Amino acid sequence: MAMDTNGEWWRGESAADLADYLEELGAEGYRVGQVVKATCVDCGGRSFRLRVDGEEGTVERSCVDCGKDVLMLDSDEHWSDTEPEAVVCPCGADVFDVAVGFSLRPDDSVRWVSVGIRCVADGVLGCCADWKIDYEPSRHLLTRV
Repeated sequence: MAMDTNGEWWRGESAADLADYLEELGAEGYRVGQVVKATCVDCGGRSFRLRVDGEEGTVERSCVDCGKDVLMLDSDEHWSDTEPEAVVCPCGADVFDVAVGFSLRPDDSVRWVSVGIRCVADGVLGCCADWKIDYEPSRHLLTRV
């Protein structure tokens, strides 16, 4: 695993670099305490297309292998009020490895989520959405990636 921080865009060699990227990025200045990689529950796929509304804090992932759509984290609570847009890498590709970095409070409840992506075409790393979690219980979000 090696993350390249030289150049205009940070790049990762593999999906495993997403954890390092999210930890380095932080979550609004909070330490990322746990990173969970997205995996399709139907087929085990790990490559996704994404639609995001960064203002509302919603993300939908669509498995490249089987087409299953999943509203990530607590996106289902706000999805009907959103205007999601497709996520596209600067290279023009639209398929990503996806992981979520969780900032946790001292009691292990979730404080902040950051959705990290790695373009499978060129390895560019990014954060397509992040938002504060201001309700409890919130620990269930770790299972909704």
